[in-house]
Amino acid sequence: MSYTKRFWLSLIMSIPMMIQMIGMLFNWMMPGHNWIAFIATTIIMIFGAFPFWKSGWAAFKNHNANMDTLIAIGTAVAYFYSVFAMFTHRAVFFESAAFITVFVLLGQVLEEKMRNNASSAVEKLLDLQVKDAEVLRNNEFVKVPLEEIKIGDMVRVKPGEKVAVDGEISEGSSTIDESMVTGESMPVTKSMGDKVIGSTINKNGTFVFKVEKIGSETMLSQIVELVKKAQTSHAPIQKLTDKISNIFVPAVLIIAIVTFIVWYVLVGDTFVNALLYATSVIVIACPCALGLATPTAIMVGTARSAKMGVLIKNGEVLEVINDVKTVVFDKTGTITEGIPKVTNVDGDEKEVLTVAASLEAVSEHPLALAITKKAKELAIKTQSVEGFTAIEGKGVRATVAGQEIIVGNNKLIENYQITDEMKKQMNTWQAEAKTVVLVGKAQKIIGLIAIQDAPKKNAFKAMNALKKRDLQPVMLTGDNQLVADAIGQEVGISQVIADVLPQDKADQISSLQAQNKVAFVGDGINDAPALSTADVGIAMGSGTDIAIESGGIVLVQNDLMGVVRAIDMSKKTFNRIKLNLFWALIYNVIGIPVAAGLFSVWGITLSPELAGLAMAFSSISVVGSSLLLNKTKIADD
Repeated sequence: MSYTKRFWLSLIMSIPMMIQMIGMLFNWMMPGHNWIAFIATTIIMIFGAFPFWKSGWAAFKNHNANMDTLIAIGTAVAYFYSVFAMFTHRAVFFESAAFITVFVLLGQVLEEKMRNNASSAVEKLLDLQVKDAEVLRNNEFVKVPLEEIKIGDMVRVKPGEKVAVDGEISEGSSTIDESMVTGESMPVTKSMGDKVIGSTINKNGTFVFKVEKIGSETMLSQIVELVKKAQTSHAPIQKLTDKISNIFVPAVLIIAIVTFIVWYVLVGDTFVNALLYATSVIVIACPCALGLATPTAIMVGTARSAKMGVLIKNGEVLEVINDVKTVVFDKTGTITEGIPKVTNVDGDEKEVLTVAASLEAVSEHPLALAITKKAKELAIKTQSVEGFTAIEGKGVRATVAGQEIIVGNNKLIENYQITDEMKKQMNTWQAEAKTVVLVGKAQKIIGLIAIQDAPKKNAFKAMNALKKRDLQPVMLTGDNQLVADAIGQEVGISQVIADVLPQDKADQISSLQAQNKVAFVGDGINDAPALSTADVGIAMGSGTDIAIESGGIVLVQNDLMGVVRAIDMSKKTFNRIKLNLFWALIYNVIGIPVAAGLFSVWGITLSPELAGLAMAFSSISVVGSSLLLNKTKIADD
């Protein structure tokens, strides 16, 4: 039986006792009220409280104690004493056992509802999926159910329709509302070659896209899966609360026994009053709020982050990121747009581009793509190559028409002749933040190609925002120092680490970790080791799947301000966990002395049923505190 059903059954069964308590204020007694209370409370104990007893007994058999132990003892003491008292014609307090159960279940119901709301808020994204789409079949577009769409299909999307699955536009252009997935409120302009995300809304143009991902592989499905895993994860601080609970429960039982002995033996109060004080201590001390403090904040925080386009994979990230002092950025595709373009050619342009494009035609490096694209724009035909060799971090080498050709950086030209004029030109372009590719033929440098990858428009804004938060931004790149320094200066990064080979990135992260905890932001396959090595890996969502798999945080948008939002939201969530723990503990510190009767001289006491209500309120307050994360403001510096 669910918490909700148990709560409503217990609440309905407790109504006669509520009526009796109100009647007592007017000196009215319900006929047969003891028997009515006995029957109603017995039903409540069987269906409402028994699962707590079962859990508490299981913990006891394993030489352990949990939150249910205190609830079980509190309700059992109140119930069985009342049964004994009824048959020996003494005062009963069935209502204490009944209302303790009702209020505990109320807290559980509210917690369950909050959990369901947090989970369904993300899962509702899946309901946004279309049921069918127009797919090209036999040279015409026909309506096909979503489950029949296959990878490679061509899908047409008209204005106002939703994109069915993930893919790449092959024809047409439009603006697309991606807010439900990325958190970006402004529609994004898309044209041929751009990626589209399933369930986003096409605003004004008609386009055709090629299907690349379906089912569980789509971005939307992956987001839901990531958030589900995050919501069920534990932050390391949860281990502290588990330790506290293991010590706290036995300590409370000892306090309750001491309370009974003091009131009954030393003070000389009645057995019933001493038992009530002891029961109140047990009930109010139940650390339910302590148990709720961490998971509720994680659930709400990760769900809120997902709506902002920030996917936090687990609770551990929330804790670690609080100690991060250095944020390291990969350059290409992270700080820069990742779409380099040829801006200048020194030497015989046609010959230089012919030779370079011939070698780079078989390479997938971003700089190679820039060179081949420039050659195509100028209608330059490439030549066949032999003995092609890629030299990692340096460039490529091959034979063209019987002559050795090299295309790469200055690490590759040790045995090649280069004029002073070319050296001067190379330094000039590098000072302008351009990457210079050298083209060599027959042991001589025949030309230079300048390629530039512009920084993202909000790169400076993001770096400035990090500095305001006392975080040190660092840039890590394989480019030479001159180019790297120029980019760093443009975006506001003073610490630049250049000339780093792909396999050495993780080593650089390890060196920085000797001083502070480090977060690394990257998006490429060669970033995966660095993402895994860093204390917190932040993967750009536009990157490869392996990079996203390696990151502890994934940014759905290719937006550097997402790094700031990710750090802010992580810190706010973890700070809310600490706030919840503080209130849960301070509540018990204050509540136990009151329940034990230390302030009874001044007329301040707490009956078991009121202790149960106070305990339920503490759980509600922690849940409410976590839900307030939905209202917290994230500065967009």
